[in-house]
Amino acid sequence: MDTENYVLKHFKLILSGLLISLLIVSLDSTITTTAMPKIIASLGGLQYYVWPFTIYLTTVIISAMLSGKLSDFYGSKKMLIGALLVFISGSVLCGFSQNMTELIIFRALQGLGAGIIVTIPKKIVAEMIPPRQRGKYMGLFGIGGAISSVIGPTLGGLITDSLGWQWIFFVNVPVGIVALSLLIPYLPEFGVIVKEKVMDYLGIITFTGALSSFLVALTFSQQNTVISPALLDSLWIFSVIMFFGFIYAERKAKEPILPLYLFKNSVFTISSVSVFLLGAITLAGTVYIPLFLQLVQGLSPSASGAYLTVLMFAMIITAISSGQIISKTGTYKKLAILSFAIGTVGMFLLSTLTPNTTTLELIVYEIIVGIGAGLAMPLFTVAVQNAVTKRDLGVATSSSMYFEQLGSVVGLAVLGIIVNMTLKLNLQNTTLNVSSPLLVTAIHNVFIIGVILNIIGFVLCFFLKDIYMSNEMGEDEIGH
Repeated sequence: MDTENYVLKHFKLILSGLLISLLIVSLDSTITTTAMPKIIASLGGLQYYVWPFTIYLTTVIISAMLSGKLSDFYGSKKMLIGALLVFISGSVLCGFSQNMTELIIFRALQGLGAGIIVTIPKKIVAEMIPPRQRGKYMGLFGIGGAISSVIGPTLGGLITDSLGWQWIFFVNVPVGIVALSLLIPYLPEFGVIVKEKVMDYLGIITFTGALSSFLVALTFSQQNTVISPALLDSLWIFSVIMFFGFIYAERKAKEPILPLYLFKNSVFTISSVSVFLLGAITLAGTVYIPLFLQLVQGLSPSASGAYLTVLMFAMIITAISSGQIISKTGTYKKLAILSFAIGTVGMFLLSTLTPNTTTLELIVYEIIVGIGAGLAMPLFTVAVQNAVTKRDLGVATSSSMYFEQLGSVVGLAVLGIIVNMTLKLNLQNTTLNVSSPLLVTAIHNVFIIGVILNIIGFVLCFFLKDIYMSNEMGEDEIGH
């Protein structure tokens, strides 16, 4: 096939373009955290501090969900190039924002591009690579998120201090241009899967309504924002109504953005729940280990970041190794079970942290957690792609990303509520100064939840089917 020969000839350039695209989006989601205080100082609007993050995450999840079906309609290359252009444009506009309202709007635009960028490269790999070989490349794709979690906040601080907060957005432009210069000439178009473009407008509207109201209500609840209880209750009720409206829309749609028949596929269902759990589990480690180090053991932010590097390094090495194992063996079920088993042990060990925990102990605990999370990073996307037909490849891949992102959002909110409830329960009349033992108890509870989530995933993966993974591209597995 001409397409196959072309891909082989330019594979390294194409893969580089995909990796760079994923890296700038991953960095953008973490690099902003350290810059936000200076952005607030410059633009004002402290009461809107959390909204640039919330709106970005909302549009990321929405566009990630839509990206699968849109790529089936218009082709993967067009969608990825268009998403990069939207993301770069949004970045420029964010840098030129004159107030918080503008920044929030332009962050939403950025998120629309970012959601497609984090999804489509995984579909492109499935269009280029035989099922059995996809694992090692999915492992590579997971590295971007791990790296950005470590260097993003530090890089954001350096850029903000040296060049100004605007440059945390402007820096996306040259990097995005590099990605485009690799993808536009070398990435082939693999063809359109669905010829009849029937857009599921009702599904899009109800999904957007359900997710937006859910995340807004979650944000208000988590931030203890002063809001009318009636309005907050209305948001929750509206999100539930829209959710059931979305289910109805998907049952009736000719080309649904999330075909409900996919949930009859046990591999898809178990993988979706598993990545949701992993999204929450990973957040527990990356957010609350630094919190413990800074507030309990008194380390500086930079020192706690250095400790987190150990966790991320373990994840990166294991993710690459996991992908290689999948490619060599053609199986993934045992790795999935092992991932959650190791994760259970790691989270239990983290739950034993005390102010007297030694550096060596913490490093060992982090390595164990990193190994558990890293093993799972490439395998569920590979499993889902291997279990569906080419026609469902786009929506199955995008759904996997959607559930992972949603798991992170819900996990972060729930874990935050657990910490707040623990502190209030013990303190009753809370003061600004929280004692170390209370914080240790609160963080202990977070990691116990992590243990429970890992056990659920462990049991669930015993029911995961290990479908044979071919080492050849079939006629229905690559675009023409």
